[in-house]
Amino acid sequence: MLSAPPTDKVTDQGGKPTLAAVILPYERSSRPGGAEGVIPFPDHRGAANRAAEAKLAEAVGLAASIGLTIVHSAVFPLRGRRPSTLLGEGQVEMARLAIEENQIGVVVVDAALSPVQQRNLEREWHCKVIDRTGLILEIFGERARTKEGTLQVELAHLEYQRTRLVRSWTHLERQRGGFGFLGGPGESQIEIDRRLIGERIVKLKRELEQVRRTRGLHRAARTRVPFPVVALVGYTNAGKSTLFNALTGAGVYAQDQLFATLDPTMRAIRLPSGRTVILSDTVGFISDLPTQLIEAFRATLEEVAAADIILHVRDVAHPDTTAQRNDVVGVLTEMAGGAHATLDENWPARTIEVLNKADLLGGTAEVPGVNDAGSVAVSALTGEGLDALRAALDARMAAGMEVAEYSLPPSDGARIAWLYQHGEVLAREDAEDAVRLTVRLSPANRARFEQA
Repeated sequence: MLSAPPTDKVTDQGGKPTLAAVILPYERSSRPGGAEGVIPFPDHRGAANRAAEAKLAEAVGLAASIGLTIVHSAVFPLRGRRPSTLLGEGQVEMARLAIEENQIGVVVVDAALSPVQQRNLEREWHCKVIDRTGLILEIFGERARTKEGTLQVELAHLEYQRTRLVRSWTHLERQRGGFGFLGGPGESQIEIDRRLIGERIVKLKRELEQVRRTRGLHRAARTRVPFPVVALVGYTNAGKSTLFNALTGAGVYAQDQLFATLDPTMRAIRLPSGRTVILSDTVGFISDLPTQLIEAFRATLEEVAAADIILHVRDVAHPDTTAQRNDVVGVLTEMAGGAHATLDENWPARTIEVLNKADLLGGTAEVPGVNDAGSVAVSALTGEGLDALRAALDARMAAGMEVAEYSLPPSDGARIAWLYQHGEVLAREDAEDAVRLTVRLSPANRARFEQA
């Protein structure tokens, strides 16, 4: 794998930057992906109509985010998929000439390559070739920080590598077993590697289950002292972490970089009404997510499923913003469907669309679609529109709350303070024998208070 800090350039053994090319095999009329290692997104996500230039720019951004120096990029329209190289013979030759001319060491093919296709292209181009799955695995490997994140990325990488164990190198020749002439053929190096990988995968899955059980206990502990949870979701590089920092004052890593954040981060914020909510920053979505990394989203998706409000952050200034929105909505829709649904079907009713990067369009007043139900225009960078977003959060929280009246003895300061901390006090009347409060509470908090 190509390993380097996200802010540094990958270099070769001589210390020179690793020059790379990005090639996009483009099928205009078909779904993207569809080959090994990638789940093709259904047409309702809009990815099939995405402009080739936008897809190429995204692939270049992905490659640059692991420190590669991109010196060549190209779109190759496909009339048909060649089993041996995916690309046509003329396209392979055109790429070879560009690779030799620019002294390129790594080629990123923004598609799912079979092991045979990857090996054949490396032989034709005399350089390292990685496909979209390998590229995203590399990014995840660099950015994962939590225990579950690192375990899941290693598991995804091993499952990907297991499909790449092809008879391509001399060290994979069959070995002899037993003693002298009585020995059988023995295990091949391929079989040994596959067995070792299989054993490691089993161990990783056991460790992951333990980590998930621990996280489940932490989530159960949060429900005993319940604060509403607001989850940020959106396409990668939509500005979720910048918005998170602007709302919370936290120092979460935020860069103009794809997948700058991979692990869920949570902070408490106070809304204008005085109520406290937990804001959760999550990994960005992306089209053509490799099959091996679907599970790597599990921690993030569980936080989204448990959220009281979902903030769908969009880069409204991006030329591909509609297709990116459809990608995210498609993922959330799939989470709410099927026998193993992790998200309730009513998730759209608790979603607010945040149209971010309004500063690139001239301000929030210039953002189209702000009047649509559930949309708020903001600039996380300049702070414009953040007050409107906080007010929208307050209004959405209030819509799901219940108003209750309580009469408490003046000496019961602990319960009075609890109501102020967990609810919104609408009215208060102090008398000699009682304190009468009109409070807006969530159903869970109201039940908890009245049962105490």
